[in-house]
Amino acid sequence: MSALTDLSLAKMQSGLAAGEFSARELVSAHVSAVEAARPLNAFLVETPDHALAAADAADAALKAGTAGPLAGIPLGIKDLFCTKGVETTAASKILQGFKPRYDSTVTEKLFAAGAAMLGKLNLDEFAMGSSNETSAYGPVISPWRADGSSENLVPGGSSGGSSAAVSARLCAAATGTDTGGSIRQPAAFTGIAGIKPTYGRCSRWGVIAFASSLDQPGAMARDVRDCAIMLEAMSGYDPKDSTSINAPVPQWAAALNGSLKGKRIGIPREYRVEGMDPQLEALWQQGIDWAKDAGAEIVEVSLPHTREALPTYYIVAPAEASSNLARYDGVRYGQRVTPPGGSLNDMYEATRGAGFGGEVKRRIMIGTYVLSAGYYDAYYLKAQKVRALIAQDFERAWESCDLLLTPTAPTAAFGLGAKSADPIAMYLNDVFTVPASLAGLPAMSIPAGLDSQGLPLGLQIIGKPLDEQGVLDAGHALECRAGFTAAPQHWW
Repeated sequence: MSALTDLSLAKMQSGLAAGEFSARELVSAHVSAVEAARPLNAFLVETPDHALAAADAADAALKAGTAGPLAGIPLGIKDLFCTKGVETTAASKILQGFKPRYDSTVTEKLFAAGAAMLGKLNLDEFAMGSSNETSAYGPVISPWRADGSSENLVPGGSSGGSSAAVSARLCAAATGTDTGGSIRQPAAFTGIAGIKPTYGRCSRWGVIAFASSLDQPGAMARDVRDCAIMLEAMSGYDPKDSTSINAPVPQWAAALNGSLKGKRIGIPREYRVEGMDPQLEALWQQGIDWAKDAGAEIVEVSLPHTREALPTYYIVAPAEASSNLARYDGVRYGQRVTPPGGSLNDMYEATRGAGFGGEVKRRIMIGTYVLSAGYYDAYYLKAQKVRALIAQDFERAWESCDLLLTPTAPTAAFGLGAKSADPIAMYLNDVFTVPASLAGLPAMSIPAGLDSQGLPLGLQIIGKPLDEQGVLDAGHALECRAGFTAAPQHWW
């Protein structure tokens, strides 16, 4: 593998600025890496022409002194973000062939900053999944393998293509989206960093919707500083998104600080779940010790409604999904299946039956049920009330702490197919990440260690609304002390 693909995003920036290599050389090395890694199935669409054109433009801008902050940086874009003229499918057959006439706000910002798009990254269909096995175009395979094993592992989901691509050194960073943990959990599974900002910090305009009150774009990269650089370029107020927050974007990377002196780190007692892996519990304690070493005061806090977070999420999210996915009917775009002699309703039924995968159908059915007459009050309305209680738990916790430290996922990455037949076991992967999503809080996963099989484990930092700086600083402090340098061995 080329040494250029081993550089962090920050080192790519400094190397380009110093003229140590050209943007075309940097991007070409990554284009070759993407081609060589096709067995991972991380990319649904490769766009080398787009990437190389952006590289040439970056070289010219660097020479002229007009380069943007991401000039020449090779990125992967999760295939949930609309990209002008480039197929965007949300990993679903129902959107096969759809080429938007516009860019999402996030990709527009990244391209304006000079980024080079290597292609569109695979994901769970419509972002519904925790293992990237529900994609209509086949599962993504993690670049990691357990020690002494050749078993294929999942890269986490839904942003599994993003996590695999960053971990395998195919791109400097990638966009992800997080509805209930879809940035943080795959980041933990593949030994990278990933941040979900405050809900509304990044525009959702042009991002194919799953659950509108939960979906939030974020950044996935090799380390905390790279996440900060990426997130700065992605964030900002967007009048086209009614949920966008009209607040200035801080210079998170420049202000990054590894000291936690004066900070209070809360340890929620409800996150010590029954049957927790002793290795994960030991890592969590190690994280607590690292936070103390960085100057933090450790306090125990209570989030009493944590137990209800997962069932609440799996009522609210499918309900919103059933509404959002009603637009896919075979009339305006994407796949259309027309039975001979059939009516319009027959076309709807045939198109959705052929276009949606099993997990998407399951969630649509759940969502339609909880929104139906007679069940709306019993399920959806009650779930929204519990969601408010979960948010209040966090508000009370902030009275005694500044940040929260928890595990990211209950286990390391598991084998392909190991949980696909058991939806409940799959949903439990989100047990630590869902509460922050329901409350709209910024949260980040950092790689903190390896389990006994040599697989990555992550720690999660949760912060107050709009305190991405605090989350990033805490992540940086832990990252420095963890000294995580492990990388997947090239086998693909």
